Amino acid sequence: MSPFPPAFFQYRSLLVELTKREILGRYRGATIGMFWSLISPFLMLMVYTLAFGYILRSRWPGTSGSTTDFALILFVGLIIHGFFAECLIRAPQLVLSNPSYVKRVVFPLELLTCSMALTALFHFGMNSLVLVALKWFWHGDLSWHVLLLPIVVAPLVILAIAVGWFLSALGVYLRDIGQIVGVLATAMLFLSSAIVPVQSVPENYRWVFYANPLTLIIDQAREVVIWGRMPDWGALGLYTVCVTVLAILALGLFRRMRGGFGDVL
Repeated sequence: MSPFPPAFFQYRSLLVELTKREILGRYRGATIGMFWSLISPFLMLMVYTLAFGYILRSRWPGTSGSTTDFALILFVGLIIHGFFAECLIRAPQLVLSNPSYVKRVVFPLELLTCSMALTALFHFGMNSLVLVALKWFWHGDLSWHVLLLPIVVAPLVILAIAVGWFLSALGVYLRDIGQIVGVLATAMLFLSSAIVPVQSVPENYRWVFYANPLTLIIDQAREVVIWGRMPDWGALGLYTVCVTVLAILALGLFRRMRGGFGDVL
């Protein structure tokens, strides 16, 4: 059973237009426009590399100990967290910021979440291009396993859409949700393998990192991009099944709660 509603396929052109509007609207008025989607990753990488690589002298276990290796490993975690955090933070306001769509009975509101995920996925794609370019520039080689990155990240996209449906519906009735998700997004960064290797965490606390849905995706993304190895297909398969079930439940909840959106807004 597909986690995506029929509207996802029925209104493909509408979904494309919504996503295009979101992407172009973000950079409207900027002098260099969409080039910021490529420049921003460089700036983010420089800040984190300076903080963790040079000032704190952090090194990743199992690597050569060079700052460039650490920067690449860190960057993988940051761009994956960035994708999910963008969806997480924006989700509670999706329906609230589009009251005109709520009043249109024929408008498929569930597409707002899909458009949000595709917009975040666009930025993830730009960040990934920077990552691959840096990997090739610093190491002089690039494994074909990097082509598996979209497959590795696909389950997280489904999870982002599921969370989007749940939070966007809940955010209509509980406005405080928008204040909580910002803190949650930050916690998910520091309680995952994005910045801290799980092996360096005391065993009593490792379960917190493994329970974080970002940890598996980050680790498998590093396998294909950094180490040039095959991902753990069994773990990814189980992850995909779980998030697909979650997406189906979240969509059902969204549709059930939609009936009251008009009254609240």
